[in-house]
Amino acid sequence: MGVPQLGVLSELTGRQSGCARGKGGSMHMYGKNFYGGNGIVGAQVPLGVGIALASKYSGSDGVCIALYGDGAANQGQVYEVYNMAKLWDVPCIFVCENNGYGMGTSVERASASTAYYTRGDYVPGIWVDGMDVLAVREAARYSVDYCTSGKGPILLEMATYRYSGHSMSDPGTSYRTREEIQEVRQTRDPVTSFKEKIIAAELATAEEMKNLENKIRAAVDENVKKAKSDKEIGLEELVTDIYADSKEEYIRGITPWDRLEHKTLGMAVNV
Repeated sequence: MGVPQLGVLSELTGRQSGCARGKGGSMHMYGKNFYGGNGIVGAQVPLGVGIALASKYSGSDGVCIALYGDGAANQGQVYEVYNMAKLWDVPCIFVCENNGYGMGTSVERASASTAYYTRGDYVPGIWVDGMDVLAVREAARYSVDYCTSGKGPILLEMATYRYSGHSMSDPGTSYRTREEIQEVRQTRDPVTSFKEKIIAAELATAEEMKNLENKIRAAVDENVKKAKSDKEIGLEELVTDIYADSKEEYIRGITPWDRLEHKTLGMAVNV
């Protein structure tokens, strides 16, 4: 499961060693068992239900996790597939990542009800502290067991927080205060909190945790260097991977630098 560090970093920089050969970038990152995002807000959720349906239809024990944000939760298609998922009892875990803001709009200004975990109607929902590593793990474990036992879909609302802006053009401070961001960092940061729990449980010392953190940072820095030194994708790659398993030597409209004959069969006539 997951995508290697180098595959992610190379994809972000448009390199050939990226997990999608540099074509996906940050929004459309794909990997084995990870089907990426979608250019339309919330449109990945119906696709996730389709994957879950395929899993059930084929008789496998697979479970699909469909992730979306609090902003996408207001999309009509999300409500539609809640109904479809429960109607067919597909093994789908809906995960609403509620970070409090849809782009620059707070959830209170965008949603009449901010209890996103209750929106599934006949799909049971659970509110989870998304800043608590252990709570997330247990919620995920329970949900997988629920789906694989044939009970159908389940909905998780992960209450989390976004430190940075929505995008590179968003400083993230025009619709909230710097004090708010700092307060969350100091009191609710998931990495810091989990580190403190490990030390308190005497599973590792503070020095051991620091050494581990340094080791992780060194590995990331090394992979950043490798990603930056890799070749960028060439222009010829723009016309590849358009069709799956295509064996045709020439395909009109995508074969580069080749003019193919276009035949007109005749005028269309209404009968």
